[in-house]
Amino acid sequence: MTDPILTLSGITKSFPGVRALNGVSLELFAGQVTALIGENGAGKSTLVKVMTGIYQPDAGDIHVAGRQVHLPTAHSASAAGITAIHQETVLFDELTVAENIYLGHAPINRFGMIDWKTMRAEAQETLDSMAAGIDADIKLKELGIAKKHLVAVARALSIDAQIVIMDEPTAALSQKEIEDLYVLIELLKEDGKAILFISHKFDEIYRIADRYTVFRDGEMVGKGMIAETSQSQIVQMMVGRAVDQIFPARNAALGDVVLEAKGLSHPTEFDDISFAVRKGEILGFYGLVGAGRSEVMQAVFGMTALSSGSMVLDGQAIAPKSAADAVDAGIVYVPEERGKQGVITSQPIFQNVSLPSLKKTSKSGFLRMAEEFKLARTYTERLDLRASSLSQDVSTLSGGNQQKVVIAKWLATLPKVIILDEPTKGIDIGSKAAVHEFMGELVSQGLSVIMVSSELPEVLGMSDRIVVMREGRLVDTLDNKGLKPETLVRLAAGIAEEAAA
Repeated sequence: MTDPILTLSGITKSFPGVRALNGVSLELFAGQVTALIGENGAGKSTLVKVMTGIYQPDAGDIHVAGRQVHLPTAHSASAAGITAIHQETVLFDELTVAENIYLGHAPINRFGMIDWKTMRAEAQETLDSMAAGIDADIKLKELGIAKKHLVAVARALSIDAQIVIMDEPTAALSQKEIEDLYVLIELLKEDGKAILFISHKFDEIYRIADRYTVFRDGEMVGKGMIAETSQSQIVQMMVGRAVDQIFPARNAALGDVVLEAKGLSHPTEFDDISFAVRKGEILGFYGLVGAGRSEVMQAVFGMTALSSGSMVLDGQAIAPKSAADAVDAGIVYVPEERGKQGVITSQPIFQNVSLPSLKKTSKSGFLRMAEEFKLARTYTERLDLRASSLSQDVSTLSGGNQQKVVIAKWLATLPKVIILDEPTKGIDIGSKAAVHEFMGELVSQGLSVIMVSSELPEVLGMSDRIVVMREGRLVDTLDNKGLKPETLVRLAAGIAEEAAA
């Protein structure tokens, strides 16, 4: 067997409260595609950022062509022959295709100036060799997503990158465009490139990959040849851990349906989604990247417009056109990106909590600070928020305590349905336990909870029923009685159950 062109060994990377990578290893070989597989949060994106110089590892070594390298910047990674093609291409719409291809390494003439003629000619030659059908002189913004991916590949070829990372490259492509990408990958293989292919789609992995590496919880748990491994074996590697978190026991009696959605559709994000959540129920939503779970919840909350579908809340038809409409109806949403969408980090805790409830804390058009403090104290104490005072800016809180501020803010509106989108993302174990405990309290008090989560233990440990989505469509709704993690992953990834399983 030939030696790998890229070797990563012992790569460790930690962030406050979480170890994203724990001594992982990876090998890439010239002329071969290696699939990097793992659940959401397994550490794949962090590894790509280490490989491309965006993150610096806390420990570990990187070797390219047998030589140890350090990648302190994205430019140094490019100089080492490593390039990445992301789901959302990192290019510049207002520049021409040729300028995007040669940005940062344009040919220079004898006067030390950019040789525009040579740059355009070489860019066009590269595009033609790929059968891209793109004019190097047009602006990038005139191209669709698939063509932009081709420009990103042309850029990789122009810098003679030997290692090409493709991070969910087919997520926004049509089937015809995906087939074209497969052809291009074969050309890259023939040219001796080592390709790291990150995808949740098993049909793609088995179509184009030669090797696989599986990550789970920030660790490398398996590797080998695709031809020698079944899909079931890989799924087992992905979810092989025991569901060892302790979740609060819940004995809430489920009541009548509170919110029912029928045929919810969006022009580009999801289609024909129907579900119902009952009083005192936690309804889990599970799916892989691009499944459309958050997009459905944002539409239910009035943040985005539906193209079709209907909703009924407590027997009354609702059609929220904004978040304010949803809150008035009794639906609240705790977003995944709490720092951007959930709180105003430069404002104190008490103002964040009281923000949606200003009618309660004001009189004759004037805010009453004492009422704001009273409201904030009531709900932050229920969540065991840890802060020096309610006047403390949210930016100074830990991730877990910021999450508690967002939940407290919405609970103060006395909702009927609370949507929790990745409620424990990026927070420590202790804070996770507190959030889980409080979710149990919410449903015991008669609230209905919809929980979007990518963490299998959390979905299985907290949900009464689980809705599984894949690529914008509802796959199945399951009672959470004796459910196995493998069953959820198979449904989310589109893998049929094996007869012997």
